[in-house]
Amino acid sequence: MKRILIVEDETAIREFEAINLKRVGYETVEAGSAEEALQIYDTDAIGFDIALLDVMMPGMDGFALCKELRKKSQSLGIIMLTAKSQEMDKISGLMIGADDYITKPFSPTELLARVDSLYRRVELQSLKPQQSADEITLGEFTLNLRRRTLTKNGADIELTQVEFQIIEYFFTNPDTALSRNDILEKVWGASYYGEEKIVDVNIRRLRMKIEDDASAPKYLVTVWGMGYKWNTLS
Repeated sequence: MKRILIVEDETAIREFEAINLKRVGYETVEAGSAEEALQIYDTDAIGFDIALLDVMMPGMDGFALCKELRKKSQSLGIIMLTAKSQEMDKISGLMIGADDYITKPFSPTELLARVDSLYRRVELQSLKPQQSADEITLGEFTLNLRRRTLTKNGADIELTQVEFQIIEYFFTNPDTALSRNDILEKVWGASYYGEEKIVDVNIRRLRMKIEDDASAPKYLVTVWGMGYKWNTLS
């Protein structure tokens, strides 16, 4: 299907993105505001694989739109576009549910590479064959590979498709230190050329969902100088 929702209030930029994505086989649907994007998303009968969201828009901004779209779908791939280069803008987008970010100005090559990388992850998850074991249970957590859900003491924990892939990697390698680069290559792919800190932000977001105290994690722990591991040892 390869459908992408482009949300950008500047017509020239929106058309630039659409033209380049259409050239490589994406079906694009355009919205000039966050409000219009939500209306399109709610009434569209086919669905979208990816949403490309500008941050700075009049009315509802890209951050607020990202929150709303993430409430509607945990599997939708979301990329934030921002003209700012400040660290907090990138982190803010990732913390509220975005999968990746691109800083303006960007080249067609970078745009296509980042969109293709995210699309491959979304597509692989939707087509992933069933594993021999439907569930992995580690302590009070159960990861269901068929339904793609995580529960803690029976209570559901909502995960984005990226978060699920990270947790799945940890659950299939418990008590094993995984480097940031290991996680980056496993989840984002070897061809991803974004920044390594995207791993740290997603770990922080996961801790807020799974830990009793995110500031003192006991499950998803840091291995200093190495990366992270899922701790099953008491």
